[in-house]
Amino acid sequence: MTENVSAFILTIKCSQSERQELKLTRTFPKAEMKKTTGSVTIDHVASAAKVSTATVSRALNKPNTVSAELKEKINSVIKKLGYIPNAGARSLMLKRSGTIGAIVPTLDNAIFAQGLAEFQHQLNQSGHQLLVASSNYDPEIEANQITNLLSRGVEGIALFGVSQQREALKLLKTRNIPYIHVGSLSAPYNGYASGFDNREAIKLGVQHLLSLGHKHFGILAGITAHNDRARDRVEGVLELLTEKKIQLKADVIVECLYDLHEARLGFKKLLLNNPKITAIICGQDVLALGALLEAQKQGLRIPKDLSIIGFDDLEISRHLLPSLSTIHIDAIGMWAQAANHLISQINGVENLPRKIKTNVNLVIRESSSSPLKG
Repeated sequence: MTENVSAFILTIKCSQSERQELKLTRTFPKAEMKKTTGSVTIDHVASAAKVSTATVSRALNKPNTVSAELKEKINSVIKKLGYIPNAGARSLMLKRSGTIGAIVPTLDNAIFAQGLAEFQHQLNQSGHQLLVASSNYDPEIEANQITNLLSRGVEGIALFGVSQQREALKLLKTRNIPYIHVGSLSAPYNGYASGFDNREAIKLGVQHLLSLGHKHFGILAGITAHNDRARDRVEGVLELLTEKKIQLKADVIVECLYDLHEARLGFKKLLLNNPKITAIICGQDVLALGALLEAQKQGLRIPKDLSIIGFDDLEISRHLLPSLSTIHIDAIGMWAQAANHLISQINGVENLPRKIKTNVNLVIRESSSSPLKG
């Protein structure tokens, strides 16, 4: 036969005392009756590998409990069938989500993109997935993001800096969620940190400029409110200059967003407030780049007329003309150490170090030199 016949029985109530059965028939092409191929399940894998579903599950979730030969066989079938394990089912079985969260101030910054890439690479080595959120330098948004990540069952969280609301940190403590502060060495509530001392790091650049003979300084900083790193860098500059008997007035400390346009405006404000400035210390390379661009527009010769120093050592900084003197931060190492430390916390490793120090060093390039005499 070229067609299959399907019969349906429809019962219609015709009156209170009788029922009439109406037999309806309809023909369907064979193609329409063909069994639909659904998504590949663990049952398909088990059947193709000629093992039980429990064995497949162990091979995926506890590979050390099956032989290498059997594991290779099952993985071969999985690859052939295109099977993708159900993350929800896996989480229920292991009682772990396999996810770790990270909250950074912004995603519009190469230093964070580079760090998160390494962070994710390290997590992948241990079978974890990364969920990323940003706070826009707002502690309230960050607190909400912490709650959002917890609602998604993350096993741990990396936080940037230490400007979080204390209630948000208490929540992590109360729920025994492993977490680590990145980018700073201080940590509230005796927490863990992978980073460096921002005050001491920026002093490397200040000391460099002092050794060149500079005495008239300006500071182009990020917004210090809710940003412990930006605040510490400003305080570090002022601390060292005070030791050298150099006092800066408030009008030569300009804060602005980490944005080229804002940095250019900040640079103009600095020179307008004090035209005698011979060196500008920038709290981040983006600010230094903006200052450099505006200086060149105004016809200033860098570094002959004005020295500029940055912080972070972004990739672009070495390719500028002139190339930028700056503070190099081992961002890759910092995030790698944070990831491994967080994984160790999750796995219950004891006696972990409270502080993991990141390598920091001064990189002298073409944007800094001795001031003109006279």
